[in-house]
Amino acid sequence: MAQWTSAVGAAQLARLLNSQQERPAGPGTRRPPAYRALADGIRLLVLEGRVPVAARLPAERELALSLSVSRTTVAAAYEALRSEGFLESRRGAGSWTAVPAGNPLPARGLEPLPPDALGSMIDLGTASLPAPEPWLTRAVQGALEELPPYAHTHGDYPAGLPALRTTLAERYTARGIPTMPEQIMVTTGAMGAIDAICHLFAGRGERIAVESPSYANILQLMREAGARLVPVAMAEGLTGWDTDRWRQVLRDAAPRLAYVVADFHNPTGALADEDQRRRLVDAARSAGTVLVVDETMSELHLDEGLELPRPVCSFDPAGSTVITVGSASKAFWAGMRIGWVRAAPEVIRSLVVARAYADLGTPVLEQLAVNWLLSTGGWEQAVDVRRGQARENRDALVAAVRRELPSWEFEVPHGGLTLWVRTGGLSGSRVAEAGERVGVRVPSGPRFGVDGAFEGYVRLPFTVGGAVADEAAARLAAAARLVETGANGATETPRTFVA
Repeated sequence: MAQWTSAVGAAQLARLLNSQQERPAGPGTRRPPAYRALADGIRLLVLEGRVPVAARLPAERELALSLSVSRTTVAAAYEALRSEGFLESRRGAGSWTAVPAGNPLPARGLEPLPPDALGSMIDLGTASLPAPEPWLTRAVQGALEELPPYAHTHGDYPAGLPALRTTLAERYTARGIPTMPEQIMVTTGAMGAIDAICHLFAGRGERIAVESPSYANILQLMREAGARLVPVAMAEGLTGWDTDRWRQVLRDAAPRLAYVVADFHNPTGALADEDQRRRLVDAARSAGTVLVVDETMSELHLDEGLELPRPVCSFDPAGSTVITVGSASKAFWAGMRIGWVRAAPEVIRSLVVARAYADLGTPVLEQLAVNWLLSTGGWEQAVDVRRGQARENRDALVAAVRRELPSWEFEVPHGGLTLWVRTGGLSGSRVAEAGERVGVRVPSGPRFGVDGAFEGYVRLPFTVGGAVADEAAARLAAAARLVETGANGATETPRTFVA
């Protein structure tokens, strides 16, 4: 019986390997043998999760032809991987990827760092801040006071608590977008919202247009739902969306859905202006594409005097094109797993019906806590504190990275929680791998792309500040030095750091 569960073709593996940018070797730097470079490249793809564990690799002759190298080179690379525990083989069944005993399985998204690693590892993997206090405690206490009447019911509210749906509808109306409670469905986080939308509108094999780069966890969610992702390149820096390109892709590919983060885009931090928003909606309407707009970062504007554009859904007054997704996770706390969908009433009804076969509803206590925040002014106070934290962290991280890594390039966004950084010609995947060895965890660019794009980038969130930001940048510089010198097996012992 074969031990592999999927297969990677020779052309696909060659494309992934060729996407791994290498910095030119400096004077006196010895290049590794061809077989060693190939083995290192495949190992890195496995550690990155870009080639799954238990994936059958192509035969030696097929891969040699695709890479234009000798079969001997491929055979030696496979043997090196077998000796290191990253490849298993059996006569008649081929060779498949593995991870050595004691190594964690590669994270396919951006999973939180385990608590027992927090003492020695600085976690820049997730773009989330600690809970704002005392507002979290007050919200939970307020929710407990409101709970008794609900405790006498069945507790299942597939569309969400009526009180919270009404509050959210009123907030959209106050923003200039008339909204009824019937246009709101409360979900278990923004991920739950987008998962429900994908299952309703885009069955297996359907096309979904996505920004390139885009939010890694959403891309993985869509892949696992069986979607065919159609990437649309973002413009350089913070200029964001090339709407002519979007119009062409939507017209030619005719995707069922398109997913955009127009407010402080994750990972680039770009903010779409009103003209871009209007043109995106027009392009989607013309193509018959449903435009899913992720507003989870919309309240995290960090610079004074920044003029915020109107919400994307304001350019779709009929409600036939735009579905908006919001969440408490980024603006308030990731542990508050409350999200919501704003859409036309018939779309909400369809989502609610489909939900009966998924999670039935969202926890009542957490909905009551969010409703308490939104109804008492606690939300505005907490988000204002959150903005201040993110602003200070951003400025500290920017200064530290510029000091420690002057060749790395980025533009400073006016909001959100992420910095999109070009790593000075280094492989972002290799920087991320080396970072794990020196005590800093950072996601590499390819996690945010399709088919191995953005190898020369990493994403740095504004989750640490002060001395921790300085130490994080110093560890990233140490990781970069390991990559530059080709010290693939070298290890620097991270210092235990307590903020």
